[in-house]
Amino acid sequence: MAAKRMRSGAELEQALREKTREVDVLHRISESISSTLDLESVLKHIVEVVVEATKADACLLYLLSENREELILRASKNPHPKLIGRIKIGLGEGITGWVARERTRVVIPSNANDDPRFKFFHNLPEDRYQAFVSVPIMAKKEAVGVINVQHKRPRRYRPDELVLLSTIASQVGGAIENARLYAEMARKVLQVDTLSQVSETVASNRLIEDVLQLIVTMTAQMMNSKICSIMLLDQAAGELRIMATQSLSEQYRRKPSLKLGQSISGRVVQERRPIIVPDVTRERDYMYPDMARTEGLCSLLSVPMLIRDRAVGVINSYTSVPHAFTAEEVKVMQAIANQAAIAIENTKLVEKSFEMQEALEVRKLVERAKGSLMQAKGISEDEAFRLMQRQSMHTRKSMREIAEAVILAIGIERQADLKRP
Repeated sequence: MAAKRMRSGAELEQALREKTREVDVLHRISESISSTLDLESVLKHIVEVVVEATKADACLLYLLSENREELILRASKNPHPKLIGRIKIGLGEGITGWVARERTRVVIPSNANDDPRFKFFHNLPEDRYQAFVSVPIMAKKEAVGVINVQHKRPRRYRPDELVLLSTIASQVGGAIENARLYAEMARKVLQVDTLSQVSETVASNRLIEDVLQLIVTMTAQMMNSKICSIMLLDQAAGELRIMATQSLSEQYRRKPSLKLGQSISGRVVQERRPIIVPDVTRERDYMYPDMARTEGLCSLLSVPMLIRDRAVGVINSYTSVPHAFTAEEVKVMQAIANQAAIAIENTKLVEKSFEMQEALEVRKLVERAKGSLMQAKGISEDEAFRLMQRQSMHTRKSMREIAEAVILAIGIERQADLKRP
């Protein structure tokens, strides 16, 4: 009887310790969620807490993409950090995809890779793990992601561990929704602010080179671009040339001009529509895949710079990790590209106005110089013009310079005549 009471007391103490640990874990998760609205920080901390609580050898946290067609690895413990954002699993694919689709927990104490739903992923050494728990992350009764806990050796998961994981997953779901709403709001504020700044820049009196440089810098910040560039069309050569980029990479800056029919950007100009490339290193039509690998470039959004129905160039935005550009991002980029096109068109109009004004001033000077020569030399208008033209050719000076010299010389000669007794 005494032994039974001792066992009962020990079991109660064990249960109390487990409950205390569970409360501590949930408290830490709640603190993490309430301390920041930055989604990446929250996910990273949650993975660390789960690993500590379950003594897991690996923990991976996936979130559903915006189109809800695939799961993307967003945080992990042990797989290489470079895999974050690059591992994607289709809804219903493998154990993880099945859990997200069915919104049901999967617990496998041993030989996880024998499960018929198991799928080996080349970049993830999942076949090294014996025990496997996969829990759906729920928000408003919908699965928004999955938490996977893995152990290298067989392990019989206790009911309290599974309850704890499910509780954590439900808390994570709320945090994800809040963080996503905050991120969406912050993104919209940044987009509006960027469009406003671009409009101010276009309306300023800055040089066109400075305007384009400011536009790519602001766009890169808004789009979180690895590289952002503006390429302008040389109609005569049928080429696109880089005119501005925020990238410090000399290799990218020295990238040769692109022929219209031989590049993604060229197609954008010809077809006058945006083009999205999920991964430029695997795109057959992308001209410089080796450079893209060296620079760590992945997804590309290229939009035309349009003046009415005429394309004058493109704006390119590259990411360093796979990114599914949204319709909203494309729309905002197109608005910025059109603003840049307006800036270029305005600059051309101003330059043309200056050229016309300059031509008019030169014509007035030439007419005045001709008149002075006709009066001083007693020659005809045609003779005076041919004399100035020959002098321009011989001295390799412009007609403006020759006209100014004639007016000055004859003026000095007349003043000298007036001073003679």
